[in-house]
Amino acid sequence: MALTGIQIFKLLPKTNCKECGVPTCLAFAMNLASGKAELESCPYVSDEARAQLAEASAPPIRPVAIGKGVRAAKTGGETVLCRHEKTFYNPTLFAGTVTADRSEAEVTALLKSWNALQYERVGLNLRPELVALKDVNGDGVAFAALAKLIAETSEFNLVLMSDSVDVLAGAVATAGFKRPLLYAATAANVDALGKLALDNELPLAVKADSVDGLIALTEKLAAMGLKDLVLDSGAREVKQALEDQVAIRRAALKSGNRSLGFPTITFPCEMAGTVEMEGLIAGMFVAKYGGIVVLSQLTTEVIFPLLLERLNIFTDPQRPMTVTEGIFEIGTPDENSPVLVTTNFALTYFIVSGEIEASKVPAWLLIKDSEGLSVLTAWAAGKFGGDDVGAFVKKSGIMDKVKHTELIIPGYAAAIAGDIEEELPGWTIIVGPREAAHLAGFLKGR
Repeated sequence: MALTGIQIFKLLPKTNCKECGVPTCLAFAMNLASGKAELESCPYVSDEARAQLAEASAPPIRPVAIGKGVRAAKTGGETVLCRHEKTFYNPTLFAGTVTADRSEAEVTALLKSWNALQYERVGLNLRPELVALKDVNGDGVAFAALAKLIAETSEFNLVLMSDSVDVLAGAVATAGFKRPLLYAATAANVDALGKLALDNELPLAVKADSVDGLIALTEKLAAMGLKDLVLDSGAREVKQALEDQVAIRRAALKSGNRSLGFPTITFPCEMAGTVEMEGLIAGMFVAKYGGIVVLSQLTTEVIFPLLLERLNIFTDPQRPMTVTEGIFEIGTPDENSPVLVTTNFALTYFIVSGEIEASKVPAWLLIKDSEGLSVLTAWAAGKFGGDDVGAFVKKSGIMDKVKHTELIIPGYAAAIAGDIEEELPGWTIIVGPREAAHLAGFLKGR
């Protein structure tokens, strides 16, 4: 049960050292109770108190680590029902399905094509994380061999799917080092599969035929010492599956039901007759509230829009995406190349830099810290004023890189041109186009 601010305060060192960023331990305790602070911010809390507070302040949905290596990720760890209340933390993980009756040559070729499904967006590399290896004939030797192949030769992490504990045990022996998710513990095999997961310290999926059926299984597994669980309510009809996702999330967040306080795994691949419909259903689960989404295959036309949806939903609405303040070289600029300035809102940077690249005109792009605001918003908020921009240009070091004294500013910030000229005597301030789409033509015409 969550502790109140006063209960937390009693466990704190009461030094009022201010190193946590607030003036008193009581204020920090109140922030911790309301989810506005992290326990790690207090450097002097005792180990005993830290253990008590960590348990009390643990998120209602447990974060579960899946896999190892460059595509290792966490699912779960959420604290709110709706994104606008705070933020969502651990993005939905995507898996493509490989059946264990395929040859190693086929799987190798498939992994190569899936590995190419990587897309750059606002400086981020968007890509799927998982391969769901599905046992279809009970051949444990072939299953273990393919698990080993995927684990050793690809960046992908694994979901190992079989009704047979022995088949899964064989795959754990060859691919357990990659920390695969075992799927799935049911009422029929919960003891044996729970022991396999516990002995190898692996996350375990739990499958029942209803939300209520999950509770008994998770309680039994928790009593065995298993904590890293992933839930499958068993629903394969879209309406019921969505209702189950919402019911699980509400039970964990609103009712404090720890037996359902785990991320979920969903299977659009078993709910649709076409790839297009599968993609639509997967998009629904990204929004509500799939921790892992398993697809029948991975193709650009399906996975790319899902990755973009995931990026949008799991971007913190209270913290705009930003790029680092400084000088960016677009092309191979020299001492005579134009100098432009804009804000550090990530989308602004990538659109502007993309248009400069399209113009084929090498340029220096100055990025000023505006706390992640776009040009017009930053100007209105006083984060992109003439004096500040002028001072930034002075300290940026651009004067050591160019011989000319011309600065191109965004059209929406035309009002600050005079103030910049006062801050930069001798400089000519050129007002560029309002829309980035017109920037290429503007640079070519100069």
